Amino acid sequence: MQDNVPELTVAELSQAVKRTVEDAFGYVRVRGEVSGWRGPHSSGHCYFALKDESARIDAIIWRGTFGKLKIPPEEGMEVIAVGRVSTYPNRSTYQIIIERIEPAGVGALMALLEQRRKALAAEGLFDEARKRPLPYLPRVIGVVTSPTGAVIRDVLHRLADRFPTDVVVWPVRVQGEGAAEEIARGIEGFNRASPGGMVPRPDIIIVARGGGSLEDLWEFNEEIVVRAAAASTIPLISAVGHETDWTLIDHAADFRAPTPTAAAEMAVPVRSQLTADVADRARRLIACLQRIIEHRRSALRAAQRGLPRLNDLVALPRQRLDEASGRLPRALLANARAHATALARISGRLSRGQLLRRIADCRERAAGLSGRARRAQVALQRARQERLARTAHQLKQRQLASRIADGRRQSDILWQRAARAFRGGVERRRDRLDRVSKLLEALSYEKVLERGFALVRDSAGRLVRRSTGQMPGTSLEINFAGQDRLGVRVDGVKRAEGRSRAPGAGQASLFDPD
Repeated sequence: MQDNVPELTVAELSQAVKRTVEDAFGYVRVRGEVSGWRGPHSSGHCYFALKDESARIDAIIWRGTFGKLKIPPEEGMEVIAVGRVSTYPNRSTYQIIIERIEPAGVGALMALLEQRRKALAAEGLFDEARKRPLPYLPRVIGVVTSPTGAVIRDVLHRLADRFPTDVVVWPVRVQGEGAAEEIARGIEGFNRASPGGMVPRPDIIIVARGGGSLEDLWEFNEEIVVRAAAASTIPLISAVGHETDWTLIDHAADFRAPTPTAAAEMAVPVRSQLTADVADRARRLIACLQRIIEHRRSALRAAQRGLPRLNDLVALPRQRLDEASGRLPRALLANARAHATALARISGRLSRGQLLRRIADCRERAAGLSGRARRAQVALQRARQERLARTAHQLKQRQLASRIADGRRQSDILWQRAARAFRGGVERRRDRLDRVSKLLEALSYEKVLERGFALVRDSAGRLVRRSTGQMPGTSLEINFAGQDRLGVRVDGVKRAEGRSRAPGAGQASLFDPD
């Protein structure tokens, strides 16, 4: 019967095993310890293993799944992995493809929470020195919470009872995938709001959520939420869970409220108490002002009693006035008689001739003074004219010296420019002369002679270009390079037709091709 078993290839057998394993183990929950964790591969996938005391299974977390994990695995962490079992035919091994992973038990979560708390505290995010006080009367309160839960209703109801104010709600999810990112964006969004904008900038931010287990509140332990709370420039109140629930955002917030209702009580004072306090302060202020006025009135009355009466103040001056008014007529009569006596005594010494002489003397003196004044005026005018002339002369000299100095400076500048222009012109002409001389030297027949040619002239000094017309016995002069000359005489003329000299053959005669 073994011969009747159908024959399978290795690939077919591996695929059959794979289908059998995947059909038998659709989704499983496996508890074990993370082993061989090295973080994501360069491709973004994670390859590691789960083990316990007696077994081990390979595990894979695909890149898309790893980005959605709330708590990434770590080496040695005991976890509960949820996924499906499959095989890897290339190595004939089985493995679990994990889609969700969570720490095994509260103890593991608490250990991870404590580790994260210490790391963030070491960065100074929980320092008391960086926490800000709450404003006494906030005009706008921002609440980051779920818009459908009972938390927002409790907060609004408590604010309406204590001190009604404007409330802006930033709706977020407080649990589940993506909740931490939404909470962080809500805090950052309130901080980016500008006063008077479409979304008013709140004076206080309340991050609130109802009670729950440690897993339910885990989003408020995420690092992104804690950093957003620590970076907030607006005072922030954390109201997550009940009084016994503690999350990392409670350490980073400026204040921690045991419940959302307590957060509303911390944000605003009681309006009735505030009104009663203002009324009490007003009554105390009025009573204080009344006491001050009564004290000043008593002091004024005491000062009034210490002052003398008006009649007593003016009695002595009045008596002095009466005595002076009684002596005044007699004094006036005595003064008039004294002046009359003096006038009579002086009038006896006066005569018409004395007055005329006095008048004449005064006239002569006045004439002398007027002449002196005219002479002084003329002299003063002449001195001023001379001073003006000297000043004008000095001014002209200064202007002339200034113009001469300016002319010298301009002359120096022009001379320098002319010198530069002259040097430039000389250089250009020298360059041009050098180029022409080089060209002339290149085109000179002497250069041709230096290459082995010769120049033939007749007795009249004319150039001989052909042998035609040269008679035997004619005297010729051959010029070589370097002014070397040789006189020759024509013996005869031979014309070469259809013949060519061999290369390298020497020149026996000027006109003889042989």
